[in-house]
Amino acid sequence: MTGSHPVLTMTGITKTFPGVRALHNVDFRLFPGEVHALMGENGAGKSTLIKVLTGVYDTDEGIITLAGEQVFLTGPMQAAAAGVSTVYQEVNLCTNLSVAENIFIGREPRRLGLIRWGEMRRRARDLLARLGLDIDVTAQLGTYSLAVQQMVAIARAIDVRARVLILDEPTSSLDAGEVAQLFRIMRQLRDERVAILFVTHFLDQVYGIADRITVLRNGSLVGEYRTAELPQLTLVEKMIGKELDVLERLDEQQKRNIAAPSDSTPLVEAAELGRKGGVTPFSLRIHAGEVVGLAGLLGSGRTEVARLLFGADRADHGQVRVDGGKASLRTPIQAIDRGIGFSPENRRAEGIVPELSVRENMILAMQAARGWLRPIPRRRQDELVEKYVKALRIRPANPDLPVRHLSGGNQQKVLLARWLITEPRLLILDEPTRGIDIGAKAEIQKLVVELSDGGMAVLFISAELEEVLRLSHRVAVMRDRTMVAQLDNDTTLDADRVMQTIASGTHREEVNRSTPSPSASAR
Repeated sequence: MTGSHPVLTMTGITKTFPGVRALHNVDFRLFPGEVHALMGENGAGKSTLIKVLTGVYDTDEGIITLAGEQVFLTGPMQAAAAGVSTVYQEVNLCTNLSVAENIFIGREPRRLGLIRWGEMRRRARDLLARLGLDIDVTAQLGTYSLAVQQMVAIARAIDVRARVLILDEPTSSLDAGEVAQLFRIMRQLRDERVAILFVTHFLDQVYGIADRITVLRNGSLVGEYRTAELPQLTLVEKMIGKELDVLERLDEQQKRNIAAPSDSTPLVEAAELGRKGGVTPFSLRIHAGEVVGLAGLLGSGRTEVARLLFGADRADHGQVRVDGGKASLRTPIQAIDRGIGFSPENRRAEGIVPELSVRENMILAMQAARGWLRPIPRRRQDELVEKYVKALRIRPANPDLPVRHLSGGNQQKVLLARWLITEPRLLILDEPTRGIDIGAKAEIQKLVVELSDGGMAVLFISAELEEVLRLSHRVAVMRDRTMVAQLDNDTTLDADRVMQTIASGTHREEVNRSTPSPSASAR
């Protein structure tokens, strides 16, 4: 922290929504030349505080000062003009425009009123090179993965030369190499006296980059701390409001050695399933009660595999069998009818319906399976919604609240509840713990184990290798949109071996093994 006076102060910030007190008398300060982590569980008020700061929400009470002067920001554009730039967890760019256009939209280099396209593309390439990203800046942004879109948003924010840079879960879609590149840029900006507000659920990242930490819980300020003086266990206790040993430790789950299912007939089997431009033909067997992890770098084809199995994308090669018989999975409805559920990674674009309530979002898949002429009785809705709001600790616990008012992590829980309500035989989870706090992550991981023990098959996709290894009986490895290996999760399998497989693309002989299911695994 190089500045003696804060560049930003927020004093007594209070914000309420109908039936919800999102923030209550919160103080926050940010100094030039520091990385300041804003921590708290999902629903603690982090995103609301950021939206108040950037003018997305008006404050009910409180004062904001920037560089010593009180400000009244009415929206992100005014905030950016005042020197406050934000990269949100949910990328808010124009996917129909090119990469370069997204970086410079509203700030295009011009001469005599005409856009200088060559200069704009060159500057875009230079900016992305600072992030270690080499892509075609003339291509539409929507043709790239969510991770690349996130990096483009960060590049745009960097180019604005803000005094305050807000990064709201910027690493949630990035792999380890991309995180390292981002941290290099953050340190460079910190050295240039930019004040960085950093929101993340990854504790290791907080302790690797942050100078100070502010903790929120249930919309109130818990405290402000120097990172070096706050042990990780103490931080978690302050976030969740109870001693950490009340939670079941994740490492205890990891020590469990459980025999994998031994059914001879797979529940779902993909035989040389593929899609041109999506993923090369692959074969994969998933048995009842089995958790199959899908590992690989971002853009390796993990999501493409999930979408083919769910019928969200139509395969042009191979087939799918369910219970040994050929199944037509050309649409999601057909997949749902065969007992397959899919919780997608991009919850905003492909998951939640923001205008609907928590209740309506949760029963959506079940109602679609029944048909719209057979509405679910209200009493049954109440029973199901109450059960999963409690089981997943969805906050606030108001089923009639529009889901858009929930934090990103709680929206993710609503999506998970939607599919659990349908009682699927195979549940495909694409980054189900992305943007989820440590307590909720433990609960979701525990739930996956319980679902598997109860006979449900799970295809589990995560950028966190340790999470994949903790939960899976078997790990299928993706590289360059090709399934290069299927590895038994026995005592010899660790993150290093999976990464070596990803890097080398070897073990191809394991992809089409005749063994119907693994003999053992470590969860």
